[in-house]
This record gives sequence, C-alpha cells and structure tokens, in this order.
Amino acid sequence: MRYEKIDNELFVRNRVRLAELLGPGAMVIVHSNDILPANADGVLPFVQNRDLYYLSGVDQEETVVILFPDAAEEKDREILFVRETSELLSIWEGEKLSKKQASEVSGISQVNWSSSFEAHFHRLMPQARSVYLATNEHLRAQVVVETRNARFIKECQARYPLHDYQRLAPLMDQVRVIKDKVELKQLQKAIDVTEAGFRRVLKFIKPGVGEWEIEAEYLHEFVRSRSKGFAYPPIVGAGKNACVLHYVENNTICQDGEMVLMDVAAEWANWNADMTRTVPVNGRFTERQRDVYNSVLRVQRGSTDFLRPGVTQQEWRDHTIELMETELIKLGLVDAEEAKGQDPRDRHLVKNYYMHGIGHHLGLDVHDVGDAYEPVKEGMVFTVEPGIYIREENLGVRIEDNVLIGKDENINLFANFPIEVEEIEEAMNP
Repeated sequence: MRYEKIDNELFVRNRVRLAELLGPGAMVIVHSNDILPANADGVLPFVQNRDLYYLSGVDQEETVVILFPDAAEEKDREILFVRETSELLSIWEGEKLSKKQASEVSGISQVNWSSSFEAHFHRLMPQARSVYLATNEHLRAQVVVETRNARFIKECQARYPLHDYQRLAPLMDQVRVIKDKVELKQLQKAIDVTEAGFRRVLKFIKPGVGEWEIEAEYLHEFVRSRSKGFAYPPIVGAGKNACVLHYVENNTICQDGEMVLMDVAAEWANWNADMTRTVPVNGRFTERQRDVYNSVLRVQRGSTDFLRPGVTQQEWRDHTIELMETELIKLGLVDAEEAKGQDPRDRHLVKNYYMHGIGHHLGLDVHDVGDAYEPVKEGMVFTVEPGIYIREENLGVRIEDNVLIGKDENINLFANFPIEVEEIEEAMNP
C-alpha cells in the first residue's frame, strides 16, 4: 500500500459499533471482492469490499471476516482469514500479508489462511442463532456481476436452509454513516491531495489546452502524493461540455472565453474526496460568468447552512430548490410571475437549469451508504454541489465541497480551497 499505516484502533472500534447492533447469538460473515477479469488474461484493478475494509483494514483479495460476539470460545469471536503467500506468488505479485501483519493491520488476534475458512465456518455455524450476510443495497446500485458475497449467500443457504438469515447492509449503513475521528483524518488527506491537484491546474489552464491534459495534471499530482489516483472517473468539461452532467470523454480543446467545469477528486487509503470547481479558461471571469458563478456559490452556502442535525434530506433538497429559484430569477433565466404560478411541489422551471440533487453521503464510497430518509446527524459527511447549466449559452457552473456535520456548526473540509472569483483569478494569474 502507498498510504501510511492506519491505527488499527479504528477497525477495532468499527467492529465494536457493529457488535452493539447485533442480537444474541448473531454471526457476521463478510467476504472480500473478487479480482475481476478484463479481456484475454487481463484483470481490472482490485477494489476491496468496503464493508470488509471498514471492519478489518485489510486491502487484499481472498479475505474473509467472521464476527461472532457470543461464540462459546473467545478465540472464535473475531476471526480473520487472509490469502496464504508462497514463493511463486511473491515472485509474480509480491508478498501477501503474513498472519502477524494481518493481525497488526486489523487488530484481530485470531488470523488463519483463507484455505481454512470452510472448516472454521462449518464448525461455528451450529452455534449461531442468526447469520448476517453482506449484500449491496445502495439505492443506485446496478449489480450485474455476481460477487463473492453473493455466491457465498447461495452456498450458505443451500447447506443450512433452516438458519435465520439477516441483512447486514442496514447495520453497516448505520455504523458507516457516522465518521470516526481517524476516518475523518483519512478523508481530509484525500481532500488535501485534491487541493494540491486543483492548485496545480489553476496555473496550467489556458486557451488551447486539452481537457485530457487537465485530467493528466490532476493525475500527476494525485499519484505523486501517493494516492492510487482518481476517486471516480474525472469530468473535465469546457464550454458546452460543462452542461453534460456525466461528461467523461475529456477530449475537447478549451477555448478562450469558455468556462471549464472539473468534477475531479483523489482517493486516499480507500476514502474519497469529491470536488467540483468551475473556472474561466483564460483566467478572467466575464460579467455573465461572474454572475452565474456567484449565484451558484450563494446557493451552495445557503444550502450548507441549512444542512443541520434533525433536517431531513428531502427538506434540504426543497430548501435548495427555493434558493436556486431566487437566483435563476435574478439571472433572468426564470420569470418571477411564471414562477409564482407553478406547483410549489414541482418547481419545474428550476429543473430546466438545475436538474440534479444537492448532495450525498461521502466516505469509503463516493456515493456512500446511508438511509436517504434518515434525518441528518452529527458526524455525517455530505457533498454540497449545486449547479446552473445554461445550454443555450454553453455555460455550466457547479461548485462542490465536502461538509462534516458538527454539533454546533458545520465544518467545510474544503476550507483551504480558493473559491471566490477574486481568489481564483489571483491563483490563475500569479
């Protein structure tokens, strides 16, 4: 791994928090993700199952965690299984974790090779009153490839059909949505690396530069900072491309007089930042660009101020749309009288220029887990990302920060980033 070792007390606390939600006699089993094939003999880069990583800190394939707080023998209450290394494996892929190393990473004392999982599992299963198994239940998930956990669920239920099976996902949502202090440190590091990339490109952007070259500048800064790279496929869209919400081609030349929208962020130790910034290609805002940019910035700040403990996410979205409608009227994009006559539950006029949500949970996943209907709580982290997209003007502006919900006030984790018009122009014209 490139990143510094993480204090294993984080993963110990994570397991304790999960155990507190389990009923008597409950056993939890979580498998790592597979290494997925690409073409011929190629494979895709390995991405660890986030629940397994959250509970163990192990970023390696063929890993399994068993948590059984009420097991008869203490040694069976937490068991970690990792892939056994060999001389051949070390030559071709490098060393895998030893049992001692896996214990140091996870804080789990009982570590066995993955090859022994079946024997331990079948020995413990008769003791379990209920079994919690891992599934991906994210509202946006499109699961078309069978995962290692999904295969295990079928095998487990076929062999032990009369056990009480439970969904682990709702419990993991509860524990993962509130961020630990060590977890916030990793997230802030991802944001700091993202900031370094943003400051780099502010000095690089100019008319004639390719969107792909801006992408490359970010990647250079991220990797040299020991990140694995992008948290998600980067969006670098100039001019009309900024009005395409999921534009990822990044293949156009940036022209003088255009704005370039950059939805780009780094990962760090599997935690993810999520940033969007929009800047003028030539380093100077026109009056129209300044007005639109400042409207988005006012909406973002007003939306962030509203996002406090006890507020529902639907209330947050509704409030943001009200703020946006006011700004769109100021910009001459929405007629004030027409706006008064529309259904307040719909506000379809706003959606002509602002057609996406205001934000989402952030953490180990970019669109992190969490109940969309649960009121906001202290310790959650959200993105706040309003935008205005004026296709007839080839002008799109989005501004996105990551915000920690605090007890007395919110904490903007992007506080060091240049964001005011004057700050951006100064950074682009040193």
